[in-house]
Amino acid sequence: MTDSEATRCAWATGDAMIHYHDTEWGVPSHDDRHLFEMLVLEGAQAGLSWSTILNKRDGYRLLFKGFDIDKVARFTEKDIERIVGDARVVRNRAKIASAVLNAQAVQRIQEEHGSFADFVWSFVGGATIDTPRDAKNPTPASTAESDALSKALKQYGCKFVGTTICYAFMQATGMVNDHAATCSARVKRRAKQKKSQARATT
Repeated sequence: MTDSEATRCAWATGDAMIHYHDTEWGVPSHDDRHLFEMLVLEGAQAGLSWSTILNKRDGYRLLFKGFDIDKVARFTEKDIERIVGDARVVRNRAKIASAVLNAQAVQRIQEEHGSFADFVWSFVGGATIDTPRDAKNPTPASTAESDALSKALKQYGCKFVGTTICYAFMQATGMVNDHAATCSARVKRRAKQKKSQARATT
């Protein structure tokens, strides 16, 4: 299949969503700061559209100190109230406060597991679960893996980490690859992977 024959996943509409789909969604991430960012943003999305969160992403990055885990973990009640009053993010106090609790939980996870990345990726055996999606194999709202991740995060004190949010987090960070079978991003990444494998064997 050529790129011209391929299409994007149906949800990728609008400039921000298309850019996110083409460059980030489903790309494996092992960077603790980025993983924490996505954990916060996926929690913030609960009950809202992802496009709303993407359009406020710069605000989140500014107000949450670039998602520096240690800095966010030190936020005080005064910091939380300041952010609640800022329209550059979703002004939901419970969600904003949960980011601070989650940063503190991630610190504990890092202490016990070496990194947040090692911890979350252990729920998929360290490798992406790759499932081309189509009408016969639609994208689920949750899986056994997201159930297990949700339970584990809650045990560390995380909030806004239900299994559906965790599955969205897994999709966003490449723990699962749910691009449609005919999606251009899937086709391009498959071709790139083949080129890399070919260079490795020459």
